[in-house]
Amino acid sequence: MKALLLYPIFPQSFWSYDRLLSLSGLKATIPPLGIITVAALLPEDWEIRFYDRNVEAEVASDWEWCEIVFLSAMLAQRQDFHHLIQKAVSLDKKVVVGGPYPTSVPQDAIDSGAHYLVLDEGELTVPQFLVALEGGETKGVYRASEKPDVTLSPIPRFDLLSLNSYLLMAVQFSRGCPFNCEFCDIISLYGRKPRTKAPDQILGELQYLYDLGWRGSLFIVDDNFIGNKRNVKQLLKALIPWMQAKNYPFTFITEASVNLAEDAELLELMQQAGFYAVFLGIETPDQDSLQVTQKLQNTRQPLVEACRKINAAGLLIYAGFIIGFDGERAGAGERIQAFVENTSIPQPMLGILQALPNTALWNRLEQENRLVIDRGITAVGDQNSLMNFTPTRPITEIAREYLEGIWAMYEPEQYLRRCFLQCLNISPPSQGRQAMKFPRTKAFFIVFQILWLQGFRRSEIREQFWSQLWVIARQKPQLLNLYLGLCAAGEHFWEYRQLARQRIIQQLGFDPMMASAPEMDWKVPQASSSRDSDRLRTPL
Repeated sequence: MKALLLYPIFPQSFWSYDRLLSLSGLKATIPPLGIITVAALLPEDWEIRFYDRNVEAEVASDWEWCEIVFLSAMLAQRQDFHHLIQKAVSLDKKVVVGGPYPTSVPQDAIDSGAHYLVLDEGELTVPQFLVALEGGETKGVYRASEKPDVTLSPIPRFDLLSLNSYLLMAVQFSRGCPFNCEFCDIISLYGRKPRTKAPDQILGELQYLYDLGWRGSLFIVDDNFIGNKRNVKQLLKALIPWMQAKNYPFTFITEASVNLAEDAELLELMQQAGFYAVFLGIETPDQDSLQVTQKLQNTRQPLVEACRKINAAGLLIYAGFIIGFDGERAGAGERIQAFVENTSIPQPMLGILQALPNTALWNRLEQENRLVIDRGITAVGDQNSLMNFTPTRPITEIAREYLEGIWAMYEPEQYLRRCFLQCLNISPPSQGRQAMKFPRTKAFFIVFQILWLQGFRRSEIREQFWSQLWVIARQKPQLLNLYLGLCAAGEHFWEYRQLARQRIIQQLGFDPMMASAPEMDWKVPQASSSRDSDRLRTPL
């Protein structure tokens, strides 16, 4: 078989870092780990061409060459995903789809014309599909009632990537999360029992990337890296000597739950292994909202204290925050802003609560008849979406607090000050090691661009930039790359806050930040057809 594997385009979003990428000559933040793992599961005698369309688009000759097209997508990629399905069908090519989006909402892919839906986790469903294809099946939906043993997962086809086009590389250690947050779809996709790869397996993936020539940072893409602490510690104890023997070719970032702060040994091992940052799902400083959404792990110790412990262990904090929980008191946005200033978290990801299909939140709101048809992220697939359910306080108030938060937290002087203070809060790695690594071929260009833009062209922050850079260089030189990387990301966020405002205004029809903004009801419209009604009951 001649297989064309395509990864759809991401729209501009919080994490797309568009401006940073364009300044540095890069094309995308991280590679699509799922579809290159699927590539490793396909028969060895198949011919494969792969394109991450965020890096490089396929050409007409690729469509003429191929017999079958594989697509993997997340919800945010829905527009290009459906375009590619329809193009393939129009060219009389068989279409295979998988990934989080079609797994959550399979009917959308069927409606667009996909022939084979290879859902859930590919280690179990790709073999099912291959057997069916060999048997002459022309369409089908392939699902798994069990979760695969990820110790049997193959090394992803990193050789298919254009390594020099990415800001970070990616590996995965575990799937699943032991917690039960109401709004999160990870437990419905991957389960509540974290499954981990073996330490030697991860070292094999890292060795492959090393042999391919990657030197820089890696994102361990687990939704909760510390879901199985015992196995994580085993991995780190094997990773530390490997990194030392190779003179620390990589640095790592990952996602974890806030209870990371409770384990001093784990924090120490992460620092020794070369971790420089962690993304935390803080969500809100309001304890009553954390109780409502079942984010109980965030209530066990003061969140500000947890952040300070993680900084003291040498880790930069990225964090997610949400507005719009049921019963939320007015001023939630202001309280999030105050928390961010208190902890100096440089890049807070602020979003409006969304009900994702088949989460506990979705099911509860469906029972309460509060889901809103064809609105929110399930309809448009971006992070600047108004909620897709009727909230317990006015939607205009929520939208205003969201925009005011984004606008204030990404005001250039405030943003640079938090970057500076966060770096001062972090315990640096041992002398001679940079906390973060830029891609080796792009490092000089990134540094030159940020020195030129913020050190000379941006007059409003020029003096602040140089004075802060001087302090970091004198006091914590190991954090110079990290500080400059945060500064460079600011170029993206200063554009992104404008985009966020435009998107919210487009959805509301007015600017909620204006003093004269009207209040607006956010009611569930009546279903205009049986299909509209069915959309509210779409199972995972």
